[in-house]
Amino acid sequence: MDETELTDEPRDAVLPDASVQRFVLRVVQGPDAGREWTSSEDRCAIGVHSTNDLVVGDRKVSRFHCEVLTVQTGMRLRDLQSKNGTYLDGIRVQDAWLRDGSMIRVGDTAIELRLAHDPNRLVLSPKARFGSLIGSSVAMRAVFAQLEQAATTDLTVLIEGETGTGKEEAAQSIHDASHRKDGPFVVIDCGALPPTLLDSELFGHEKGAFTGAVSRQIGAFEAAHGGTLFIDEIGELPIAQQPRLLRALEERTVRRVGGNQHRAVDVRVVAATNRNLRLETNEGRFREDLYYRLAVLRIRMPALRARPSDIPLLVERLLSQMGASAEAAASIVTPELIQSLRGAPWPGNVRQLRNYLGQCLAFEKAAPLGESEMPATDDVIDPSVPYDVARRQAIERFERAYVEALLDHHKGNVSAAARASGIHRGFLHRLLSRHGIRG
Repeated sequence: MDETELTDEPRDAVLPDASVQRFVLRVVQGPDAGREWTSSEDRCAIGVHSTNDLVVGDRKVSRFHCEVLTVQTGMRLRDLQSKNGTYLDGIRVQDAWLRDGSMIRVGDTAIELRLAHDPNRLVLSPKARFGSLIGSSVAMRAVFAQLEQAATTDLTVLIEGETGTGKEEAAQSIHDASHRKDGPFVVIDCGALPPTLLDSELFGHEKGAFTGAVSRQIGAFEAAHGGTLFIDEIGELPIAQQPRLLRALEERTVRRVGGNQHRAVDVRVVAATNRNLRLETNEGRFREDLYYRLAVLRIRMPALRARPSDIPLLVERLLSQMGASAEAAASIVTPELIQSLRGAPWPGNVRQLRNYLGQCLAFEKAAPLGESEMPATDDVIDPSVPYDVARRQAIERFERAYVEALLDHHKGNVSAAARASGIHRGFLHRLLSRHGIRG
């Protein structure tokens, strides 16, 4: 392995097959009978909200009711915690496989799924890199194409994806490739700040606005003037504080806490979340109008398990960033290890892979893959539990076990634990609070 930084484009420039199953949804019963929708990408959202792909006018249908998506092994139907449920061929489902001719019922609306003979071709970037992100897989090249497009505009972007998939790197890379690259890139993490400080951090405050406000402070919107404001973990923003953010996005002006003057700001906003905001909207935890303002461009970062072919490239990059010598890398990276890494589920995604490789360097050999990395074949699976719930529970078990071990290794020192693990200190504090762990 080369000791030098990876400054050249990855050499595998041949584009892989980028086709996905094309499908047609036809409304056969209900207020919109006769309407058809043909896919051009890999998913379709169904509901009454205007931002859905297939919009229906049925009063019994939720704003974001369900979605149809193509995966490597077939097609799936997922309910988005709708009020009246999603039915597949007469059976209520949370997450189920689809077939050609399946009948989907939402409210009083029946929708027939038909598979097309010719596939859709995804738009792929010819490059295997965008900013600090790398990957030659179809999933990442498709994301790169979207990021490249986003960088040419000033439109608000919502980046979705699991924890550790590189959402902040994607936001930074959009900024660096845009005409705002010489302006500031300001980060606010809604999950790392208590609700009482969010307004002040976002919009600033005047001296004396509240107890402890001993001087005037400008907020993130003003600090990002001429550049990009990245709002991380937007799904953690309390519902009571969402109207003020919506107003700032609509009017491009802010008013400091305790002040009366509205100040114009020239800011491009990129938000990120590991939550399903459509589901959060259905359940009343996220404002529909704010979601509409944020999701002008939606980009979903793929999970690491969805792009195992990128793991050798990521291993090389991460070891290089850690300063591993050629000898140290060679003692760790073997074909057997790479095969094991490609088969692991990685609930913590690239961040978890980085932590694992750091452990390997510390021990100067390939460390055993722990339970958090290996497929959980011995876990008791309850098929009556919806997929999203079961997956969330598995991730929570991993998070708690990892954070407890991390703090134990660093004798309770949160700052040292954050530096060693590559986890943002604010995010680590949030994990500790979520799982009731004291640092």
